[in-house]
Amino acid sequence: MNTSTLIQKVWNFCHTLRDDGVGYGDYLEQLTYLLFLKMAHEYAEPPYRRDTRIPKGYDWATLRLLTGEPLEAQYLATLHKLGQQGGMLGAIFFKAQNKIQDPAKLSRLVQMIDEQSWVGMDADMKGDLYEGLLQKNAEDTKSGAGQYFTPRALIQAMVACMRPKPGQTIADPACGTGGFFLAANEWLTGTGPWLREHADWLGYEKPRLTRPQQHFLRDETFHGNEIVPGTRRMCLMNLMLHGIGDLVGEPSVERADALIAEPRLPVDLVLANPPFGKKSSMTITNEEGEEDRDALLYERQDFWETTSNKQLNFLQHIVSMLAVNGRAAVVLPDNVLFEGGAGEKIRRKLLESCDVHTVLRLPTGIFYAQGVKANVVFFDNAPKDGRVHTRGVWFYDLRTNQHFTLKTRPLKLPDLQDFIRCYNPANRHERVATERFRFYSHDELIARDKASLDVFWLKDASLDNLDDLPPPDVLQQEIIAHLEAALEAFRDVALALPARETVR
Repeated sequence: MNTSTLIQKVWNFCHTLRDDGVGYGDYLEQLTYLLFLKMAHEYAEPPYRRDTRIPKGYDWATLRLLTGEPLEAQYLATLHKLGQQGGMLGAIFFKAQNKIQDPAKLSRLVQMIDEQSWVGMDADMKGDLYEGLLQKNAEDTKSGAGQYFTPRALIQAMVACMRPKPGQTIADPACGTGGFFLAANEWLTGTGPWLREHADWLGYEKPRLTRPQQHFLRDETFHGNEIVPGTRRMCLMNLMLHGIGDLVGEPSVERADALIAEPRLPVDLVLANPPFGKKSSMTITNEEGEEDRDALLYERQDFWETTSNKQLNFLQHIVSMLAVNGRAAVVLPDNVLFEGGAGEKIRRKLLESCDVHTVLRLPTGIFYAQGVKANVVFFDNAPKDGRVHTRGVWFYDLRTNQHFTLKTRPLKLPDLQDFIRCYNPANRHERVATERFRFYSHDELIARDKASLDVFWLKDASLDNLDDLPPPDVLQQEIIAHLEAALEAFRDVALALPARETVR
């Protein structure tokens, strides 16, 4: 069966289940459970003969022989049993539930997966199939899954600028479905259609990996956190289908809040898009002991400032994750660039302690979360020697007079070609200013109100000429985005107000 035929078959069955109220997310979970069992079965057979650690009686061989109610009962027992195991088994099946209530449809799904040899299938084919399902799930706005899905074109551009090297460790403290890991893996292995299609202007050359480097890439390169069990499960399966990790090893993605403790080991690269939303469920306590007494606390002696803004906390955490001279590319909302109070103090400390060298101002309309205005901040860690390490920051404005939507004009990698060229990954110390690319010295930035990094200089053409307004559908989406952003701001204000006591 070729790639397109299999993908169509999987999609058709997904549509059948949706008629029964099973959404993309639930379908993905069931597919993940059954794919894992089938792949483990194939690895246990010749020529692999691996010990997959799946208890006898709870394996694929048992499940595939049943139909009807016995199949449903066995499936439930299997999910429960495997969820109690350790390692990758326990991670995939943690709190697993059967969401397919019709035994006949469950039987059809088992049969469809059983007909295909998954271990021998090309990784690109498996990956394209699963990534396609993840994107469809993200597009289902009711599920809220879009918050875990970063536009792949943006991820690819960030990886193309960072150019990971064999033997480097790569982390994402809020990794969602694993998009950054997959793009970095594709860069290191030369897989992925985006590299083949755009290799010329990306200046891409496939690394030649030694056998030890191949093992390191599979088992030790990637380190992530994802606190939502279902999202973590999908991430682990996504990685495995792309050849990252192992069925019987320990999962490379922890089911834990990254902010709760200091990093265990420094890493070479951080690629991340931390969750949006200002408020954290906890407040960070810094080494001076400042805290919000009404909140559950983290004890982080390595943070510069106490704040309940989770993006600011993630930014501080990412700095603490980096090895000396480690590098980071992080998607951050606009408020991190201009907010006063703790935000200003953290920005000043970041400019001093790290070499913050590039900010990409992103257009609106590219994220599934509505109303988001965001940037990619690129910075390198530096030795703690008391010196100011940021000489200045290059800003690229991809926002002004740019209009994108998720459906009619989605962001594509060629839209970021000029930015990557200006970034000059081969030697970022040799750059040339353009209309959209400008340099601001450290002294200029520090002198700005609140040391704001929310820098823009281009004139919005639509303010002067009605002929330059974006198309109606784009304009409609931008108005909706602005209104939803305003509502979110009002919600933050409301949450910050003290509760009034009821007078009886």
